[in-house]
Amino acid sequence: MRNIDAKDITNVVKRLCIEANYYLPEDIKKKLKAALESEESEIGKDILSKIIENFNIAFNEDMPICQDTGMACIFVEIGQDVHINGSIDKAINEGVRQGYEAGYLRKSVVGDPIKRINTKDNTPAVIYYDIVDGDKMKITVAPKGFGSENMSKLKMLKPADGIDGVKEFVLQAVKEAGPNPCPPIVVGVGIGGTFDKAALLAKKALLRSTDIRNPDAYYAELEDELLDSINKLNIGPQGFGGKTTALAVNIETFPTHIAGLPVAVNINCHVTRHVSEVI
Repeated sequence: MRNIDAKDITNVVKRLCIEANYYLPEDIKKKLKAALESEESEIGKDILSKIIENFNIAFNEDMPICQDTGMACIFVEIGQDVHINGSIDKAINEGVRQGYEAGYLRKSVVGDPIKRINTKDNTPAVIYYDIVDGDKMKITVAPKGFGSENMSKLKMLKPADGIDGVKEFVLQAVKEAGPNPCPPIVVGVGIGGTFDKAALLAKKALLRSTDIRNPDAYYAELEDELLDSINKLNIGPQGFGGKTTALAVNIETFPTHIAGLPVAVNINCHVTRHVSEVI
């Protein structure tokens, strides 16, 4: 059994909240630069160049890439041989509180969805736990802005709808989103499980590097097909037209019931933020 102090978790979460909001992942940077080279729309090129300039300024000046610094979504993989000295929930939320304060990050969380009084420290975080083998802990911080989060869709398809139904639903979700999620976007798709599992799969899909395709060749091909179809919608950078609507489509799947075919779509804006650390 390996002991991990709650204070160490707080310190890691604090740092990751700042890093995730300041520094764009390298795969997204690479995709945006490639998009600038291939985009045919002049206004699309201009917007992409400004997006690139923006993330370079954020990196060099240590400041948020976007004013919407998101609701803190925290994914924790805990080794079954790990013991936490203290409350892990409290440790994570304290890390979020400290990180959003120290990083001058916008506090966007309201304590009640109807009464809507700001908690003033961006807590509580949305936390997901997975128990895995080993004696280590992996923490991933993925701030989620709501310009893109509000474009999420979930549908309980019938098994008879099949793959054509899945494709139609994903494309319709992106069409309806239009310019709202600040394209070029990354599209997370969850297929299978239950109502709630499909949504979680879609969100977890956004944590995968856009350089890594689904390990199942069938779904890897589907990712490429959907990306091609989405980029033919002519939504383009920031919705002004062009061939760069999405940078990637990531699909995650899970077994499901014989009577169901749940499908969820979770969209990230061009500021697709996530950073991980292993303790």
